[in-house]
Amino acid sequence: MNTSLTSNAVVNTVVPDAELDYAASCDLPTPWATFRLHAFVEPASGKEHVAITLGDVSNGEPVLARIHSECLTGDALFSLRCDCGPQLEAALQKIAEEGRGALFYLRQEGRGIGLVNKIRAYQLQDAGADTVEANEALGFKPDQRNYRLCKPMLQHLQISSLRLMTNNPRKITAMEQLGLKVVERVPLVVTRNPFNERYLTTKAAKLGHLL
Repeated sequence: MNTSLTSNAVVNTVVPDAELDYAASCDLPTPWATFRLHAFVEPASGKEHVAITLGDVSNGEPVLARIHSECLTGDALFSLRCDCGPQLEAALQKIAEEGRGALFYLRQEGRGIGLVNKIRAYQLQDAGADTVEANEALGFKPDQRNYRLCKPMLQHLQISSLRLMTNNPRKITAMEQLGLKVVERVPLVVTRNPFNERYLTTKAAKLGHLL
């Protein structure tokens, strides 16, 4: 399903390119396929990021890809407050079905505010705030993630063209500003539930996500 790639979302273009050092690669057996796991270290912060690939992603053909920011509560603790865990699983499954693709797992918990602050934001949401209001009440922007982290990872893997699995136009804009060609947006919409209904509604209404 092709969807419009244009967006009016604003991306912080003054953020310098991130520096990442490649560390190592290994096999990653999963329920869907045996992927390759590539580790990178961010010298400035010490944070560790990974890319997960399947097949030959360096042959010049557009790569089915997902940029996924860390969500401990959703990815590992099965939280129903967000759609992160199901999106991660769905993306890996789609890549496995296609036999080729890449997923970039960025250590940017809580849209870039960190785990403890995310839990503080959850506490405010329990009291009635939405996700944007909670972040702003804590002194943060609604979304502080830096997708420029992807550039050295993409360069290392020799990827220049993407079929991007996302509902977030900001990611498309960010990739294009890095010189990547996004030839298709592949929607990644998962099931709503009573716990994430307001979260998803806020994503669409206040952050421009295409749901």
